[in-house]
Amino acid sequence: MRSKDCLRYNYGIVVKNNYTLGTKVLDERYSPFNKNIKVIKTLGLGTYIQVDGLTQSGGIVKGIWKKTLKKILNSKTQINNCLILGLGGGSASRIVKKYWPQAKITGVDIDPVIIEMGKKYLGLDKLEVKIVIEDAYGWLDRNSKKNKYDLVLVDIYKGYDIPEMFETDKFLDLIVKTLTNKGITVFNRLYFNEKRSKAIKFAKKLEKVFSKVDYFYPEANIMFICSA
Repeated sequence: MRSKDCLRYNYGIVVKNNYTLGTKVLDERYSPFNKNIKVIKTLGLGTYIQVDGLTQSGGIVKGIWKKTLKKILNSKTQINNCLILGLGGGSASRIVKKYWPQAKITGVDIDPVIIEMGKKYLGLDKLEVKIVIEDAYGWLDRNSKKNKYDLVLVDIYKGYDIPEMFETDKFLDLIVKTLTNKGITVFNRLYFNEKRSKAIKFAKKLEKVFSKVDYFYPEANIMFICSA
């Protein structure tokens, strides 16, 4: 149903659509992984990528990562190498590059279509990110002992859901192995309605793996900032 002001959840963010702002669809494509992908531009939110109606990159998602990573920046943690699992259109990588210009960034994503759209519309190609188009679990399984990262961002979704393999003990063990001694991992989770209890259940698992887990609430998401 469309109306002038209707509530909608965009990756866990409740936003009001105001159709008087002038919404324009710049591009629309189909992906075997993310299904229907659109690039949308509005006066209020700028240019952003939607996957089946959910904001994936740009817009308010960029704001979420900006607030979250600002907390890490304020802690004076040195970030020289960053790994992003679920690179998408590159919102998180843009903030990492802004806060830690010297950092080398590797971004992994299974969907070449959304990577292409990120390059074309969100400037992903200008961020000097080493892009790996591959399943994040398989890539991490092969590389967790080869490279060490000061910061790992985990932002892997399929629609509203996270594939089960990315919440297993094995996956968390791989994350720990790829961190430096003082490394930090950030997990992005939806936090509304029934998603709240699932997120907290996952947090309890994280607390058994990491030495410290901080909860941060930007908008309607919850971010778990985990120390090795």
